[in-house]
Amino acid sequence: MSLGEQIARNLPYLRRYARALTGSQSTGDAFVRATLEAALADQQLKASLEGGRVPLYKAFNKVWSSAYLEVQGTDDGLAPDAATGRLGAITPLNRQALLLTTLEDFSMEEAADIMGVEGSEVEKLVQEAVSEIDRETATSVLIIEDEPLISMQLEDLVQSLGHEVCGTAATRTQAQQVIAERTPGLVLADIQLADGSSGLDAVDDILAIGSVPVIFITAYPERLLTGDRPEPTYLVTKPFQEQTVRAAISQALFFGATRQLG
Repeated sequence: MSLGEQIARNLPYLRRYARALTGSQSTGDAFVRATLEAALADQQLKASLEGGRVPLYKAFNKVWSSAYLEVQGTDDGLAPDAATGRLGAITPLNRQALLLTTLEDFSMEEAADIMGVEGSEVEKLVQEAVSEIDRETATSVLIIEDEPLISMQLEDLVQSLGHEVCGTAATRTQAQQVIAERTPGLVLADIQLADGSSGLDAVDDILAIGSVPVIFITAYPERLLTGDRPEPTYLVTKPFQEQTVRAAISQALFFGATRQLG
């Protein structure tokens, strides 16, 4: 497999990680683009990418850790400098560690290699991030999911984090009925719904009312990261681990709060 093919295979997942880390489609994609540009300009860095996912994420981490990118036309409601500069004020290392080991499913050792720290340090950072999640302010959550068992699993998870489930929906119409009574503070949405309707359309209905953080849960995240249309910032892959959803909820709520403060 050529280097270009290796990168193309892993690129949708790197884009997912970058968006979750930055809370923005345009800012995350800008960092990914800068990583690829750096690889083209540096033959040693380019050669290192032959190793697959870990070297690619490691190259991204170097750009993320050192670069300041002014992103024009950010999609998150923040000015370009605020969208990137705010990241330096949070605790990026523990959020990186949590996302790498949950959303991206790297081992502690792989995450340590990507971040350039010791494996024991990654474990400590993950625990710090989990403690932050436990201290987050509660919100109301709408679950749009047509599989009853998954919907119940998500309900239990959301409630265990201290949040309230304001409604569940298996179709776009049911979601419309819920939001007619109350606008949620967070949405967890499947893509393909029971009656053939789309979770993307159901979320569009909600976003037409107001800005709400959304996490999409799908078995095929790469199909939504093609660059052909506006794309989700937060994507969780089915079948999911509970800690993956926890991490995504934490990031979505953090950046949702940032928008409200900005």
